[in-house]
Amino acid sequence: MSIHISATAGDFAPTVLLPGDPLRAKHAAQTYLDGATCVNEVRGMLGFTGTWRGRPVSIQGTGMGVPSLAIYVTELIREHGARTLIRVGTCGGLQPDLHLGDLVLAQSACSDSRMNQLKFGNRDFAPTASFDLLLAAREAAGRRGLDPRVGPVFTTDTFYQDEPAPWDIWRDHGVLAVEMESAALYTIAAAHGVRALSVLTVSDEIYTHARATAQQRQGAFMTMVEIALELAAD
Repeated sequence: MSIHISATAGDFAPTVLLPGDPLRAKHAAQTYLDGATCVNEVRGMLGFTGTWRGRPVSIQGTGMGVPSLAIYVTELIREHGARTLIRVGTCGGLQPDLHLGDLVLAQSACSDSRMNQLKFGNRDFAPTASFDLLLAAREAAGRRGLDPRVGPVFTTDTFYQDEPAPWDIWRDHGVLAVEMESAALYTIAAAHGVRALSVLTVSDEIYTHARATAQQRQGAFMTMVEIALELAAD
């Protein structure tokens, strides 16, 4: 048992899907996992373990932002044996050809978070997805007739921005979307020698202000979960 996760040894599978919303974790577990059992509910951050196509899989909520995700990912790796961590979350599309419901596979993660600057003494570290997971996710999407965008995302610590146009420079340099967790996930995974990937769904269009409903965010954007589960079954 770790500080923020009440599970005991063996309660979590080596592969863990990581939605930010604990209710999305519950919905995904109840929808897709056979024999899903709740293995964590500390602070309402729900976690479940079951099987998918006969393979053990866990789904654990992480909350929003770098600090919250970093706590859960670190404990999952160090205390609960997680070896493949797949974030399934939402993002804001920066490119004009990204629309609500589109899939983004985060190849790498730029960031304004101070976490890595503190860790690496104000030098830059390039948080990057595990290539085998990235390739497998691209292939899994292709089998469904989908064409996800693959490229960099931007992990921010600030949801509400005061600057009038803070995203233009990132858009102009090919960054696909903005979200709040992937840079931390990739950095922690690299430090522990485990695999990580973020499979994201566009829930907001930054420049048009189109926005998904809370209900859609919680339950409707499930294709990314299905793709992540296919990676767990490989």
